[in-house]
Amino acid sequence: MKKDFYEILGISKSADAAEIKKAYRKKAIEHHPDKNPGDKEAEEKFKLAAEAYEVLSDPQKKAKYDQYGHQAFDGGGGGGGFHGGGMNMDDIFSQFGDIFGGGFGGFNGGGGGQRRVKGSNLRIKVKLTLEEIANGVEKKVKVKRKVQAPGVKYKTCSTCNGQGQVMRVTNTILGRMQSASTCPTCGGAGQTIESKPTNADAYGMLAQDETVSIKIPAGVVDGMQLKVTNKGNDAPGNGIPGDLIVVIEEVEHETLKREGENLHLDLYISFSEAALGISKDIDAVNGKVRIKLEEGIQSGKILRLKGKGIPSVNGYGNGDLLVHINVWTPKNLTKEQKQFFESSLTEANFIPNPEKTDKSFFEKVKDMFS
Repeated sequence: MKKDFYEILGISKSADAAEIKKAYRKKAIEHHPDKNPGDKEAEEKFKLAAEAYEVLSDPQKKAKYDQYGHQAFDGGGGGGGFHGGGMNMDDIFSQFGDIFGGGFGGFNGGGGGQRRVKGSNLRIKVKLTLEEIANGVEKKVKVKRKVQAPGVKYKTCSTCNGQGQVMRVTNTILGRMQSASTCPTCGGAGQTIESKPTNADAYGMLAQDETVSIKIPAGVVDGMQLKVTNKGNDAPGNGIPGDLIVVIEEVEHETLKREGENLHLDLYISFSEAALGISKDIDAVNGKVRIKLEEGIQSGKILRLKGKGIPSVNGYGNGDLLVHINVWTPKNLTKEQKQFFESSLTEANFIPNPEKTDKSFFEKVKDMFS
């Protein structure tokens, strides 16, 4: 069972943003890999603290966690940007490195304190059908990424001595103030190019196509962004690759309309079908479903098929399929048909007589959204 995030950071649920940040910094420094070389337990605690901070430092994620606990992020997390147990050291330092102050840099696996530069992110759109969204899908996409050219050689930057930052001292009325800024020579990489192939760019990179497999969880929505770690552009030297940001684009279904996790279907039936009742095969997100319409069904009636909608991306079950009954009025009648309806005008059972249990249009709309 996963440990409580508040317990990991040693704070109460009422802690404010400043207290959360202070508690995380304390835990991160205590278990920092540079301070505990080779200690796997300390490394795990370091990752757990970062995972807890990632959620509790974000007001929206914190609100979800306070309401649902870890379950709020167990469904694949799609659009929330939550890494969960997949966080690695480079993720942590690229996002929260500024919290450590001057005491530690990025993780370099050995304790030198050098901060590693991250490559730029790439962004693509992936089109999904409603069926793919309902079931989840694995997509293979071709991405053009920049990678380090074979044979490129780097050397330690002479300006920053491999630190990626340069220190500046400024005289102020309060005394001498020291500040750090990104090295202008290496751009923060700590290394410059010593030699490179002629077909590489100024940073020793080549553009190449790569097929990337993307696992998309069920229930994603149009515009949601997923992250594929380390599938963006490479960084020069010993930097880490950027990420591939995948934007979901939902393809409109021919007959089904989506509203959150619910689906809507307009079903048109004839006078005869409405009067006599009939069984119909209708479209559902995973194929056809047979429904039975009772005799005398009225236009405007809404049938709710439980669980036949879209799964929640957070794992809270499926939505419903709402079937809207529309009785089709013929526009052109034969002479015999007109005579039949004319003779029925005075028939008692043809005269509208709604029962008290029949709901009005506004009541049906209210039920639909409840």
